[in-house]
Amino acid sequence: MKKKFLARIFCVLFAAVFALAGCSAGGASSSGGASDSASSVEEEPDPGYIDNPVVERDMADPHILRWEDKLYIYSTGGQISRSDDGGITWESLGTVGISPDWGTYGAGFWAPDIVQSGDKLLLYYSLSVWDDPNPGIGVASAEHPEGPWTDHGKLFTSQEIGVDNSIDPCVFVGQDGNVYMIWGSFRGCYGIELTEDGLGLKNGPDYAKENKVLVSGKPGPWDGSTFEGSYVIYKDGWYYYFGSSGTCCEGLRSTYHVRVGRSQNPLGPYVDSRGRELAGAGNVGDTILAGSGNFVGPGHNSILIDDLGNYYIVYHVWVNDNGKGKGRYLAMSRLEWDEEGWCTVKGRAPANRVIAPYIEKAA
Repeated sequence: MKKKFLARIFCVLFAAVFALAGCSAGGASSSGGASDSASSVEEEPDPGYIDNPVVERDMADPHILRWEDKLYIYSTGGQISRSDDGGITWESLGTVGISPDWGTYGAGFWAPDIVQSGDKLLLYYSLSVWDDPNPGIGVASAEHPEGPWTDHGKLFTSQEIGVDNSIDPCVFVGQDGNVYMIWGSFRGCYGIELTEDGLGLKNGPDYAKENKVLVSGKPGPWDGSTFEGSYVIYKDGWYYYFGSSGTCCEGLRSTYHVRVGRSQNPLGPYVDSRGRELAGAGNVGDTILAGSGNFVGPGHNSILIDDLGNYYIVYHVWVNDNGKGKGRYLAMSRLEWDEEGWCTVKGRAPANRVIAPYIEKAA
């Protein structure tokens, strides 16, 4: 079953253990920021361009999924959007259509994450409300990205697992074949192993509580210099950890940005390019994406890999429209990799225009 449980769907159908894909295209944007419209290599197909923001409606905490030659984005509120043309245009498909009732009164569906297990998709979600004393993480399943979805209920709550603010799940399969989850928000992000089918905690809840591993940040009071929105990919012998720091949701005052560390082990220790461990401290990790110009507070990302092997970071961002903050809109940037294996976004900021990912159409 471990071999059947594929790593995060971004790696699913075509690339290495982790690969996601998504794109969009359009004309010039008035949102501000640099341009990333360098000409394509002549031998490569021309996928066109996308303009940021890709979608001008609230799509917070976006997770991108490739299914055959279609792209799906799942976001807070349980929203689903689909692109049939490689990300140039997007259609809203409504929501996942589940209504968990095991959380705090008024809790909503936040920050989904999706993986494939055999012939099923598993959707991990946070159930929380602002200042929730006991949020938690649940899981649902479907045979197709558009559902119907079956809710399997909670995996754990904050009180059950012993981690304050237990939201923002990230699930992936390590090179060892084990299924891992990293989760948490500004009070320490922790990692555990799940069962082979991804529907439970390996060795049960008591074992998970006692053996969870601090992956980034630190326990204690809310600390925006640490991390939330964890996301992990595997590339060339390294696990790369992406986390968001700062404030996500204060409109044009938001300070959200994305930082990166890496490790040769799924649950760390993760370090930045200066050798600083992400666990136990704040203000660590290499900043690869931050606000600039009319783009404010980019973060809570997922990653895709296109059919040419290019990596893209998909995230939400506020847009300054004549002093009014609009967002959290969907945006996308291309990652660049240096000789030491570290990545960043060109200019460490969203660009108005980006070369679109190339998604080969199915025969």
